[in-house]
Amino acid sequence: MGFHESRNYRGCYLVGIFTCLVLMLTAINSYAGPREQAKRIHDRLTGVPPSAAVLDAMEQSIAAGDPTAAAMQAMTNPSFYNTTVREYATPWTNRDQSVYVDLSDTVATVIGMVRDDVPFDTLLSGDLVYVGTPAATGVAYAHDNNDHYVDLQVNRVDLSDPANLTQQTQSSLPGTQLGAAETAGIMTTRGYAEAFLVAGTNRAAIRFATLNFMCLDMEDMRDVTAWPDRIRQDVTRAPGGDTAIFLNDCLACHAGLDGLAGAFAFYDFDEDLQRLVYTQDNVQPKYLNDNHVFKYGFVTLGDSWINYWRTGPNAHVGWNGPGSGMGAKSLGMELAQTRRFAECQVTKVFEKVCYRTPNGPADLQAVQTIANNFQASNHNMKGVFAETSVYCMGE
Repeated sequence: MGFHESRNYRGCYLVGIFTCLVLMLTAINSYAGPREQAKRIHDRLTGVPPSAAVLDAMEQSIAAGDPTAAAMQAMTNPSFYNTTVREYATPWTNRDQSVYVDLSDTVATVIGMVRDDVPFDTLLSGDLVYVGTPAATGVAYAHDNNDHYVDLQVNRVDLSDPANLTQQTQSSLPGTQLGAAETAGIMTTRGYAEAFLVAGTNRAAIRFATLNFMCLDMEDMRDVTAWPDRIRQDVTRAPGGDTAIFLNDCLACHAGLDGLAGAFAFYDFDEDLQRLVYTQDNVQPKYLNDNHVFKYGFVTLGDSWINYWRTGPNAHVGWNGPGSGMGAKSLGMELAQTRRFAECQVTKVFEKVCYRTPNGPADLQAVQTIANNFQASNHNMKGVFAETSVYCMGE
C-alpha cells in the first residue's frame, strides 16, 4: 500500500469512528429515560445538580407524562433566579449587552417579576420595582447610586426568597420624582436610565427597547414609506442637505424612531446628580440639540408619541397596543403587547436554556407554540422557561 493510499485509509477509518460516536450519542439521547431527562432539565434551568429528592420527584413527574411539572420543580432551586434569570435579564441593562455587570434595580425587578408570576407584559409599563428588604441588606435604596444592589450582590443574598427581595411601587420610593402615571416598568428604573437615558437624544431608549424586548434593531425596522413629520431638526435634508440620502436612508429609521421617542421627552439621567430626573411639562434640552441643521424639522413640545410602524413592512410585529399616546407608560404598553415581544422573550429563553439559537422548522414551530402559551397564560415567564427546557431536554 502506497503512502497516499495509507493516509486515505487512515482518514476513512477516523471518519468512520467519528460517525459511529455521533450515532451512539444520538441513540443515547433518543433513549434517555425519565431520570436522565430530569437531570438535563434541572441542569439547563439552574446550572447546578439537583438533590436526590428533587431528582426523584422530577423523574416521577416525567414518567407520569408531565415533564412541565418536573421543570417547575427544578425552578424552585434558588440558582434558577440568582443565576439563570439574572443572566437572562442583565444584557438589557447596558449597551454592550454584557452579563458581566453589577446587579441593578432593573435586573432585580425582572427576577422578582418572574418569581412572583407578575404578568410580563407589564415589564415596560408597571409602577413597580423590587428592592432588598432590611433583613437582606443594611444599605438603603438610593436614587443616586447603585450601592443597595451591589451590597445584595456582594453578600450573595438569595433573591429567590421573598423575605430578601420585595415588590414596591416606583412612585412610592422616598425622593422619587415619578407619579404612578410617569412610571414605565424597568424603563424608568435607575439602571435603565443610566444606560439609555443618559446624554444623547433619548433615541437610545427606543432603539434598545426594540432590540432587547422585540429582538429588532433599527435596521430591522427600516421603513421608507413611514410618515416623516416627527423627524427632528438634527437630521439633515434639503434645503441645506441631500434629499436623496434623507429619503432613502435617514427617513427609513428616523420616521418611526422619532415618532416614538417623544415619549421620553421629560426624562433624563443627570450625570452630575447620578439619578433619573423627570421634568413634568418641560422638554429636556437634548431634544433640541443641533436644531440649526434643519430648522423646519419637528420641534418637540410635549411627551406625545405616535407609532408610524404599525402599517407597512413592520405590520408583522403584531401591534396590539394604543398606537399613540402621552409618555413612557403608554409606549411601554405599545411595545410589550406586541406578538413580537412574546416571540422575542421565548427566543431569548431558548438561547439561554437550550444553549443555541432556534434553527430549523421544528425549533421555529416550538417558539411559536410557546409564545402562544405565553400570551394565553397572562404572560407567565416561568411557563416559558419550563416549556422551553422540556422541548430541548432530549438534546
